[in-house]
Amino acid sequence: MTKNTRGNPLALLPLLVFVLLFLGTGIVAQDFYAMPITVAVIIAIIAAMLLKPKERLNDKIAVLTRGAGQENIMLMVIIFLLAGAFSQVAENMGAVDSTVNFGLAFLPSSLLLVGLFVISCFISISMGTSTGTVAALVPIAVGIAGQTDLALALTVATVIGGAMFGDNLSIISDTTIVSTQSQEVKMVDKFKTNFLIVLPGAIITMIILWFISSGQSATAGSDGGYSLLKVLPYLLVLIIALSGVNVLLVLLSGIVFAGIVGLADGSYTVTSLIAAAGEGIGNMQEIAVITILIGGLIALIQHYGGIDYLLHFITDRIHTRRGAEFGIATLVSVTDLSTANNTISIIITGPLARDIADEYGVDRKKSASILDIFASAFQGIIPYGAQMLAAAGLASISPIALIPFAIYPAMLLISGLIAIAIGFPKKLNS
Repeated sequence: MTKNTRGNPLALLPLLVFVLLFLGTGIVAQDFYAMPITVAVIIAIIAAMLLKPKERLNDKIAVLTRGAGQENIMLMVIIFLLAGAFSQVAENMGAVDSTVNFGLAFLPSSLLLVGLFVISCFISISMGTSTGTVAALVPIAVGIAGQTDLALALTVATVIGGAMFGDNLSIISDTTIVSTQSQEVKMVDKFKTNFLIVLPGAIITMIILWFISSGQSATAGSDGGYSLLKVLPYLLVLIIALSGVNVLLVLLSGIVFAGIVGLADGSYTVTSLIAAAGEGIGNMQEIAVITILIGGLIALIQHYGGIDYLLHFITDRIHTRRGAEFGIATLVSVTDLSTANNTISIIITGPLARDIADEYGVDRKKSASILDIFASAFQGIIPYGAQMLAAAGLASISPIALIPFAIYPAMLLISGLIAIAIGFPKKLNS
């Protein structure tokens, strides 16, 4: 962290370089694959290295590598790789086709998206991790898109929306734990306040999804049949997740079980099973590298004082209780946009948010909810966040293509803004 507690606005320049390169090139070229995200991040890192020329290069490299190798970054990388292996092993033995056909056999097309959203919400709130939910359900979303008239980006974004719903509310989610601990409130109190705020957004999302998918046709894949045995890997993942098992064990169990089913029904030999797992891991290597590079870039920005600058720029403009709530929302939102990690953004802004809440009479249950809501909302929208990157990697599409269909994250953001504007829930302000 910079010694100047008010920070340095120039420290945000590398982030601006990254956004302009990645998004700007795509807009100008009308092709968001024109600028590979890895190249954009590396150029931004080079720009960061050029800042503060008097500082030793080796010291800057040390900051970069420490940031890239943070515990939460490495955990995300492992999750990505295991998610890729599970996705490929399950897909190659027919689990996706069977699961999709099973759903088509019992649900009308108009309810497929709603059902996918609700299931995503349920799994995420049980697992406490949006990334793990994305890893488990995006392959099914891809299968649904392939066997219906629904757009691939829409089905995948629907999973991300449900994943962010659960991540925002789950009592075992990192964001919930950090937001409640930083504001010193009970989880159950934060859950009640948070749920009241986001419920309308979730209901509106389901209505929108039903409206979008009404009138769509669905055709079952291959022969239209399904094998309940091949559906079991996904059911196992759900059951284990509901029991509160660590996401890494959930994914490992899914890989092993899908492999056993594939070997039992002849879909795999031992060598082809290993090859499928390797193929899935290989498909996620680029996403893993991007995550590591972004972690290093954010560490440099924080080291130079970029995050401090954002914090002070916003807090200097707070004067009322409502302004304080908007200030807390802005703080965590901008920090999430800068760090691409909703948990880290809450860790950074949480103590300051508590001080603001106390000074301007904001109920801490509300401040904890605001932190979690706005961090989760933007995390579900930004194309360089872990959830978007993981989903895009599993679906083999650009993360930019998912943004127009980020319905629930947008509703989550709107719900949070309305709650602040009208002082909802009222009983907190009585």
